[in-house]
Amino acid sequence: MVVSAFTDDALGDLDATGVAEAIRAGRISREEAVEAAIARTEKVNPHLNGLAYEAFDRARTRARTSYGGFFDGVPSFIKDNADVAGMPTMEGCDAWDPRPKAADGPFSKTFLSTGLNILGKTQMSEFGFSGVAEHPRLGAVRNPWNPDHTAGASSSGSAAFVAAGVVPIAHANDGGGSIRIPAACNGLVGLKPTRGRLPLEAEHDEMPIKLVANGVVTRSVRDTAAFFREAEKAWRSPKLPAIGDVAGPSARRLRVGVLTRSIRRESSPEVRAATLQTAALLDSLGHHVETIDEMPVPDSFVDDFLLYWALLAMALVRGGRRRFGPSFDPGRLDNLTLGLSRRASRNLHRMPAALTRLATTRRRTRSLTQRYDVVLTPTLADETPPVGHIDPMADYDQIVARLIDWAAFTPLQNVTGDPAISLPLAHSSAGLPIGMMFNAAAGHEARLLELAYELEAAQPFRGIAG
Repeated sequence: MVVSAFTDDALGDLDATGVAEAIRAGRISREEAVEAAIARTEKVNPHLNGLAYEAFDRARTRARTSYGGFFDGVPSFIKDNADVAGMPTMEGCDAWDPRPKAADGPFSKTFLSTGLNILGKTQMSEFGFSGVAEHPRLGAVRNPWNPDHTAGASSSGSAAFVAAGVVPIAHANDGGGSIRIPAACNGLVGLKPTRGRLPLEAEHDEMPIKLVANGVVTRSVRDTAAFFREAEKAWRSPKLPAIGDVAGPSARRLRVGVLTRSIRRESSPEVRAATLQTAALLDSLGHHVETIDEMPVPDSFVDDFLLYWALLAMALVRGGRRRFGPSFDPGRLDNLTLGLSRRASRNLHRMPAALTRLATTRRRTRSLTQRYDVVLTPTLADETPPVGHIDPMADYDQIVARLIDWAAFTPLQNVTGDPAISLPLAHSSAGLPIGMMFNAAAGHEARLLELAYELEAAQPFRGIAG
């Protein structure tokens, strides 16, 4: 059963750019756009469970006034790990009492500067540690293509709502695949930008290795390109070349490396076949395509990344009362968070060497980014699993084993800091989207967007709206 919010209202089947154009032209009003999005949220949220915090009245008030920006009046959501004034930030947890934030965080300021109107916050996995959002009390975020399956994570609610047609664009961020995984599961465009491209919350910016990158999930390439173009007007990294206004494909033909095997395993037969079909499409478009046998990254990368993940979990568990207040109760955390924390506690002596090896990963992958303009892999090694397959309350070892097996490709770019984009270029035999991931050297988001435009035109993305 497909869960769809698409209907003949002010939003129709428009993407975010289309909604913005309709508002500017006077065909619809900002008020009509927000009321349509609210009605759509109320229609599908009981089935998808993507809503973490409702701010409908705030959105209605904001819609009465033009705040400027390219997306002025376009309804959207922000993920529940970014601070917004007047809203609590619960990070996929219910382990402490909600407290409204006093001010917008660094990214929220940039997000709002584009004109997007926030209807509230979306659900995520607990602290973003899991690739699925299935909280024991908050419930599972479900996939609109088939609610028996996961929406992926950690930006699960945002992706489910965009795919279902609730809003055309929503915030997502990515510390191990959390933009690209839900984009792949829900049939969306998900660009994880280069490290430092957009501002971060303080806790993400203070990491020893800065894994997290902010972005959006969308149904069209032009929406993703427009968001980054507009965000750059508000906040620009002095260390990176501007992405600029990427409005279509490039005539330049690319050197493309194709890899279907992750560090530890080959993709499933169906995912591998889909990847090779995408490679064939690239070849037919005139790109130079070569097969790569294996990643130039040692097997130890997986354990090192997991150990660093565990260190972050331990810091949250041990510092929870200081960060979240005296109501923080670690007994309400899921088995994945607690298991990661225990793993770090037992292996603190290994941490310096693991961090050193992770910090050198980009040197190992540079051979690929120097030889190829982009590298194609599947976003995920297997098809989208059913709800319950990666239950965060199951045995810790089972959870981790299944996560590592499934989300086998995405963490690499978080460690190197390179950009990567997931595109909805395939579907499984069961009708669920399969994402194809392209990564490039740091600072080359424009190249990825140009290629995405070309592939979108050559093989239009299938959406729930038809």
